[in-house]
Amino acid sequence: MTSKLDPPGSTEPDVNPMRVAGLGVQFAAALIGFGYLGQWLDGRFNSAPIFLMIGVFFGGGGTFYLSYRRLMAPRPPK
Repeated sequence: MTSKLDPPGSTEPDVNPMRVAGLGVQFAAALIGFGYLGQWLDGRFNSAPIFLMIGVFFGGGGTFYLSYRRLMAPRPPK
């Protein structure tokens, strides 16, 4: 099965499924980790969910940026 991005006559898919799964796990781990850190800071400073929202924003935004860079990086020729 080939995608539209594959060169003509290619039998290997252009996207490695394990690579994409790893990006998903990385995204989930960053959201959980930064969310937990924000929740801990909110409890420590007795604040509203401000740090939680900041943590989720930075975790999600940062991971999205890194995932985009990794997916758009030029790959060596086969």
